[in-house]
Amino acid sequence: MPIYFYESDIGKIGIAENCGRITNLYFSSDMIPQNMQIYETPVLKEAGQQLKLYLEGRLKKFTVLLNPEGTAFMKQMWSLLCEIPYGTTVSYMDLAIKIGKPNAARAVGLANSRNPIPILIPCHRVIGTNGSLTGYRGGIELKKKLLELENGKEYGYF
Repeated sequence: MPIYFYESDIGKIGIAENCGRITNLYFSSDMIPQNMQIYETPVLKEAGQQLKLYLEGRLKKFTVLLNPEGTAFMKQMWSLLCEIPYGTTVSYMDLAIKIGKPNAARAVGLANSRNPIPILIPCHRVIGTNGSLTGYRGGIELKKKLLELENGKEYGYF
């Protein structure tokens, strides 16, 4: 599977694809699987360009095709995450209610934490019910930075 690394304002980002669809995004602190081959495909180049434009505040919706691997529930949650509009946040509870399972906020959180394509699948837009910035694979500071980028203002803790 091809992977290619891009330098960005948030550090080195690895993007992987399979059969023309993005499968993973890796932060510099993530472990990269050994079976990856480092080379840039047209799909990876487009994803890298879209990520660059997003981080510059010039792109609000990614259009590259995605194919994250996970359970049916995880895929359902990741699909819902892609529906959260740029510049807005929702809580884990909001998502649990949206799928008709108000007691599933923890399962929603677990699915969020297993998102293999952060940023492109915007799990950073999910916050605690009280407005707190909860866990993020790239770290809370990165989550805060992404929310500030999208909101055009500093994002504080409530």
